Amino acid sequence: MFNWKDKTVIITGASSGIGKAIASGLAGSGARLVLAARNVDELNKLAVNLRQKGNQVLVKQTDVSREDDCRSLISNTVNTFGSVHVLINNAGISMRALFEDVDLKVLHELMDVNFWGSVYCTKYALPYLLKEKGSVAGISSIAGNKGLPGRTGYSASKFALQGFLETLRIETRNKGLHVLIACPGFTSSNIRNTARSGDGSPQKESPLDENKLMPAETVARKIIQAIEIRKRMLVLTTQGKLTIWLNKFFPAFMDGMVYNHMAKEPDSPFK
Repeated sequence: MFNWKDKTVIITGASSGIGKAIASGLAGSGARLVLAARNVDELNKLAVNLRQKGNQVLVKQTDVSREDDCRSLISNTVNTFGSVHVLINNAGISMRALFEDVDLKVLHELMDVNFWGSVYCTKYALPYLLKEKGSVAGISSIAGNKGLPGRTGYSASKFALQGFLETLRIETRNKGLHVLIACPGFTSSNIRNTARSGDGSPQKESPLDENKLMPAETVARKIIQAIEIRKRMLVLTTQGKLTIWLNKFFPAFMDGMVYNHMAKEPDSPFK
């Protein structure tokens, strides 16, 4: 059985959503938790609760789109705890706008956070992960397997993330590194509230009924379990699994299905 005790776990995007839920899910496990995000106030609030449960916690304000921040995150972790056993690349942002209407700065921002943030953190953590035969996880999306209209930058960044992690897995297959690609479906979190509009401003209101989506706590529990058994791929929700399966055999049909589904969203950009 996998034992989290004394394992050093870095979680990016830990101030909210899935990242916060993963950290909370490891409360009392004995894991040494490194919480990284831009919102240091929320990280500190979370850290108080985790320390009360007996976890050692390091808070590091981090903008993963900045290479220096990622390098500093890893060096601070090693200086504090001496090692890195698990890296969970969770930090991410979304968008909602047609490509013809979007400012290209939005796509740059999504690639910087969702793709490059994971690349930077993994690059600097890799020597320590290899030494420990540890785990690196990337929180991707069903959008990393099937392009979602109105979310070109988001899908592109998740496709890129999955390609990067799959190649890393192959390169290190004889070195003991575990690589997990986790693909949640629509999850109840604040990612849609902070999603970028066409001009780059936050969307602020979710187009979906958050109460009908998979809770972040459920997603977090599944991810933690997948790391424990060193699973390669985790696809959540029946809708997500069905989308990926059907797309393998009926891609043109699924183009239409995905378009119609997204077009039914409130205030859809297709209307």
